[in-house]
Amino acid sequence: MNADGLVYVSLAHLMALEFKARDLSFLARQPQGSILAGNHASRLRGRGLNFDELRRYQPGDDLRHLDWRASLRTGKPVVRTFTEERDRPALIVADQRMSMFFGSQRSFKSAVAAELAALAAWMVFNAGDRVGGLVFNDSRIENIAPLRSRKRVEALLSRIAEQNQALSAANPDAEGEDQLDKVLQRCLALAGHDHLICIVSDFAGAGERTLQLMRQLSAHNDVIALQVYDPLALKLPSNGRLLITQGQLQVELAVDKRSVHQPLGDFLSGRLKDVATLLRRSRVPLMMFSTAEEAHTQLRAELGKSGARR
Repeated sequence: MNADGLVYVSLAHLMALEFKARDLSFLARQPQGSILAGNHASRLRGRGLNFDELRRYQPGDDLRHLDWRASLRTGKPVVRTFTEERDRPALIVADQRMSMFFGSQRSFKSAVAAELAALAAWMVFNAGDRVGGLVFNDSRIENIAPLRSRKRVEALLSRIAEQNQALSAANPDAEGEDQLDKVLQRCLALAGHDHLICIVSDFAGAGERTLQLMRQLSAHNDVIALQVYDPLALKLPSNGRLLITQGQLQVELAVDKRSVHQPLGDFLSGRLKDVATLLRRSRVPLMMFSTAEEAHTQLRAELGKSGARR
């Protein structure tokens, strides 16, 4: 098996992405125009604050931290001080379903998703937070509990690589499209509040229940959606033949025929647009990644992209 990061990924490949994630962050020092700043700033809480102590007011203290009861009781201004929470837990959700095992240009969606999940895991680890996640295919969901440990990152990336390398055109058809919702339901059970949840998927099978679950998750957690897509969903080739595979059935379509090109193009581009619209309705920050370009280059660009265009 050629685990080159294009069709399949290896554990070594995902571990090596640590160096490409070094200067990237979901939370800290984003450019003013970033999609994670501005309108989305309130959606990403960062680490929380723990109450530390009451002390006498000093010039320059934030007046919002005045404790009025203590001030009235002592007759002198008193402020509450806080310390930043450490080790915030993060869940990296990596989709390795058969719907991801496709690519018309540079990489397969499954490989790009694996790389993005690895980059996200390293970003969280480098920020000093706990890393865990859920890795899922059409029949199995694997849970890795968050821990601030390089070994835990390796365990998560190992599960991603294993499920990625298990993908094959000979695999049976997906048994149901509700697996994404099952994973989000599992996230709800694991992440009570103040987690960072990064979902990397093509979001195939997403519907109103998905929207409801995403909103529930984002009510008390920071949720970021990374949608992986293939350029074929944006623009079909104008001529030539396209091989469509469904289990053991293969059909070759002449895409230069209008009767084929128009309906197929409308379906593919419409499906991508529908999913993106649904995700935006959840008010979760959404970043989109093509299989035609390197994952880390796109992530760097997306983190600096203006939210005004989204």
